[in-house]
Amino acid sequence: MAIIGGGANGHLAEFVTVTIGNQLFGLPIHLVRDVFVPERLTPVPLAPSNVAGILNLRGRVTTVIELRSRLDLEMPRQSQPAMVVGIELTGECYGLLVDSVGEVMLLESSAREPNPANLDPRLARVAAGVYQIEGQLMIVLDVDRVLDVKNEFMAA
Repeated sequence: MAIIGGGANGHLAEFVTVTIGNQLFGLPIHLVRDVFVPERLTPVPLAPSNVAGILNLRGRVTTVIELRSRLDLEMPRQSQPAMVVGIELTGECYGLLVDSVGEVMLLESSAREPNPANLDPRLARVAAGVYQIEGQLMIVLDVDRVLDVKNEFMAA
């Protein structure tokens, strides 16, 4: 676990880091239930394009969201095995399909900055702030907004 910041004066926030392309993202650890390589996804007819499918995770139906598609990012050319981060939100199970899962980071809440004005709008719509970590920008994902695919699908 990486600890960034002093920790003496402020509250600490814990994140699981994931990458999509070359971008680092942070998921609040209290929402993360599992990390795994998906074996088989079942397609969902008429689902929004960013719903990769569903799978059975320990007896629970889990909707898997393709984060590259959700963020309107280019799909990878090579077929490297993706990872799924299992999330539970409001009693429902979701999986977030990402390129890779990194480490757990413990960060000073006070070090979180608001979204920069020049942050790509595709990322800004699901970002809950950013951290500058060793010359790299980590975007904190607002999981509620990431999973709000139904409202965007209805608006389209």
